[in-house]
Amino acid sequence: MNSIAGGGTLLTFPALIALGVPPIDANATSTVALWPGSISSVWGYRALLRGSGPWAVGFAVPSLLGGATGAWLLLLTPPERFSDIVPWLVLSATGLFMIQRPIMEWLARRREPSAGSRAPDSDAVLTNRRPPLYILVYQFLVATYGGYFGAGVGILMLAALGFMGLTNIHRMNGLKNWGGVCMNVIAAAIFAFSSLVNWPVALAMALGAIAGGYLGSRTAQQVPQELVRGAVVGIGLISGLLLFLTR
Repeated sequence: MNSIAGGGTLLTFPALIALGVPPIDANATSTVALWPGSISSVWGYRALLRGSGPWAVGFAVPSLLGGATGAWLLLLTPPERFSDIVPWLVLSATGLFMIQRPIMEWLARRREPSAGSRAPDSDAVLTNRRPPLYILVYQFLVATYGGYFGAGVGILMLAALGFMGLTNIHRMNGLKNWGGVCMNVIAAAIFAFSSLVNWPVALAMALGAIAGGYLGSRTAQQVPQELVRGAVVGIGLISGLLLFLTR
């Protein structure tokens, strides 16, 4: 899910809560466990990322700074306060996941009328220079949210890439996953040195994340997504409502 469009945390976070892991520990454990999957996913998209070096370097800075800021804010949040806001975070992330399809349809409409007027690989031209300042500021805010909770950040990044002018969804997914690697590596490192991570669970999940990240990036065009998307939305809504009822 994360390698194709995002939303993986909406599966892992409720699963950890159901296992009895405290919410703030579940959040940190999920971040640490899913980060290796981002690396394998970027590797799967590596062919589409060639020539995007300047853009990727510029994008990495706000991603690292934002991820560190979000992780730091999470460590400062009292566990009981985090438990209070978790239902809102889960439902908000589910809402982001639900609007992903309209965003993708908007990108497709933008691609159709301009297909004849753009160079065959104009995305490569755009990503061969540093991103504009407003994108960097936006990415810092997105990465801060990502370091704090994380669900839905991929959708926010895809929207920004679309507004920037990119149209190749697979290149966009590769760049989005690169941003996720950067923001989560610093957050995962901070959490790793805290007492929040449930390491046996995190290591077991990481094995699945690595396999799933690579498999998803290689088979994104062949995977039937409607049933999976519906299941993720259903899990997110039910989990959010249950968290409201049990807090």
